[in-house]
Amino acid sequence: MSAFLVWATDLTLALLLLGLLFTVIRLLLGPSLPDRVVSLDLISVLLIAFIAAFSIKNDDPMFMNVGLALGLISFLSTVAFARYIGRRRAVEKKECVPIEKSFDDWGQDSNA
Repeated sequence: MSAFLVWATDLTLALLLLGLLFTVIRLLLGPSLPDRVVSLDLISVLLIAFIAAFSIKNDDPMFMNVGLALGLISFLSTVAFARYIGRRRAVEKKECVPIEKSFDDWGQDSNA
């Protein structure tokens, strides 16, 4: 591996760690739940980039599989958080009936 590639990967890893530090601060200080969800998503993206840079630095492509799996799990968790936030806002605005309440009345005759 050339000296430039070693220097570049070291710099990349350092900058990714710095970005990860700032993102964790945003996660802890985030004023709202959507801010925290976005910061969690950014943390997963930064971790995937860190794994890719680490794989390049160590010349070991097996780490890329870990990054791919983390990317898939991250996507699913982001979708789940978005559904949770959307459902929570709809319940707070009384736009829909909560799931717990709808199943309590299930099977009862509404004309009675």
